[in-house]
Amino acid sequence: MTIREWPVDERPREKLLKDGARILSDAELLAIFLHTGIRGKTAVDLARELLTRFGGLRELLLAPRGDFCSLPGLGDAKFAQIQAALEIGRRHLEQELRRGSALNSPQDTQSYLRACLRDRPYEVFGCLYLDNRHRVLAFEELFRGTLNGTAVYPREVVRHALVRNAAAVILVHNHPSGVADPSRADEALTQRLKEALSLVDIRVLDHLVIGDRDVVSFCDRGLL
Repeated sequence: MTIREWPVDERPREKLLKDGARILSDAELLAIFLHTGIRGKTAVDLARELLTRFGGLRELLLAPRGDFCSLPGLGDAKFAQIQAALEIGRRHLEQELRRGSALNSPQDTQSYLRACLRDRPYEVFGCLYLDNRHRVLAFEELFRGTLNGTAVYPREVVRHALVRNAAAVILVHNHPSGVADPSRADEALTQRLKEALSLVDIRVLDHLVIGDRDVVSFCDRGLL
């Protein structure tokens, strides 16, 4: 039986149009994206098989091109569509932090930075630069390291903040291990950066650590 032969209220696309995308399962969302199945399998059957093989929706979306395209029902066109969809999502979040906008929602800030850094296989350290009204000037990745850490140079952080004419910054880095809890080294680095930036009248508003599922705020934990 094909999906077209299913009752209307069970078809993924019709369910989405009637009640919204949030009510759909991962398999149903993926089936809409796949559009068609393969011989002997509906799009939903294929979607369930792919989710099982990769271990979940996130793992499927982040799969290397070779692994993704080697499976029946997939290919370069579907891979390109997925990458475009992921980038659309990131840019949608970025619109909440567009240049010149004031930071009114810590959650929007965390969501955007999490989308940028969570899935990196190596550690990245960056800065969100703000003016004296806490309006966004830019976000910049400053240093890249390895799975276990990255070297951060306070002098370079200060230089880049001055180039941006920033009055304040939000520091951010990811933990590829997935555990967002700050280390002692993270705490020590934050204090060094805070002291270095204060010499040129630039305030550190927060330092965010991006994990797999959580974002830890130094400000919320009283570490600043």
